[in-house]
Amino acid sequence: MVDNAYSIAAALREEPYAFQQLVGFEVTGWSEGFAQVELELGEKHGNRYGIPHGGLHATLIDTAMGFCGSYTGDPTNRQLVMTLSMTVNYLGQVQGNRLIATARRTGGGRSTYFAEALIRDDLGNDIASGVGTFRLRGKKN
Repeated sequence: MVDNAYSIAAALREEPYAFQQLVGFEVTGWSEGFAQVELELGEKHGNRYGIPHGGLHATLIDTAMGFCGSYTGDPTNRQLVMTLSMTVNYLGQVQGNRLIATARRTGGGRSTYFAEALIRDDLGNDIASGVGTFRLRGKKN
């Protein structure tokens, strides 16, 4: 896990959901307008060439951008979001063993927001970036 100023308060940590468990990523930072998602790379994450599958990058970017717009600070009042559109740009090959996606909310209104994300590996190499549009959904208590 990368140290950051946006560590998650224990009360706000959520149990990993089924897809998160399958892929193996962890939400390591979360605050108003910000989220960080990390993944230790394994053999199961490779494509037929043995490098991390591009869908893995898209998953981490989508997850980080979704979380960055859903922060409420209240564990009994969870905000859900839905991706409306997303663009991913692949920037470079992974050299390290861990992917770190950071996302920031960049604008929006009451029901829709915009976000951007960047994935770096644990060596600091830029791997992929993305932008997206998200709809705020009902709250989950």
